[in-house]
Amino acid sequence: MKFYKMHGIGNDYVYFDCMHGEIDNPEQLAVKLSDRHFGIGGDGIILLCRSDIADCRMRMFNADGSEGKMCGNGVRCVGKLAHDLGYVQGNVCRIETLSGIKILEFTLDKYGKVASARVDMGAAVLDGEKIPSAFKGESVVSRPLDVDGTQYNVTLVSMGNPHCVVFADPDNLDLEKIGKKFENHTAFPERINTEFVKVIGKNHLKMRVWERGSGETLACGTGACASAVAACLNGFCAKGEEVTVSLLGGDLKILYTDKTVYMTGPATLVFTGEIQL
Repeated sequence: MKFYKMHGIGNDYVYFDCMHGEIDNPEQLAVKLSDRHFGIGGDGIILLCRSDIADCRMRMFNADGSEGKMCGNGVRCVGKLAHDLGYVQGNVCRIETLSGIKILEFTLDKYGKVASARVDMGAAVLDGEKIPSAFKGESVVSRPLDVDGTQYNVTLVSMGNPHCVVFADPDNLDLEKIGKKFENHTAFPERINTEFVKVIGKNHLKMRVWERGSGETLACGTGACASAVAACLNGFCAKGEEVTVSLLGGDLKILYTDKTVYMTGPATLVFTGEIQL
């Protein structure tokens, strides 16, 4: 079967065109192919599928085989793949995900291929119980949480995936150790993605991320959105103004409004190949 290796600022997945067929047991396939020594290598696999309510549908599986509801960098690449393969015409695409339909607006390169996309990610969910988490209240902003004997102030945001944002220097962390502690904390019944964020200028954030099911990745689109929202809620950035989030793999532009969150960033095809499934 043909595959497409794609990334959004370093958040890389193995993509399959399933518009005319299905893949059996994608969970096991994700574990096998994500291995960077014995597989193709990636943060997981993503399937481009048919949809009855949108232009196409995205299914995303983490490197541990668990299915994710949303992937911000992945949805841009799905849009690019659908457009470049001719399933979508024009500059707008509607993609069905487990967290709802996402609307993408494309920027095309001189060859007519998608170079980047702006995604309407929908409204940020702030209610503690809807994250889900053990915290209660319409919002969880700078609340104390004990993690392995250390107290952190956390802000919780769901962008289709649950996120825990901590404002701390991301450069001086043993992320492999602390990331696992956050991910599997009893306060988060469905596990959690955790962002460690530093404010480095007006509407400019620096971020590292530990993703549930994948570990540290070079970038996380929903995590960048959650970090920008959290920065606004904590008074570090201004709602309604574009925020630059710098990740290990590059920058994303995030705009948090009263109605929705917009994310803008590149979508890149690295190479194509074939694998026997």
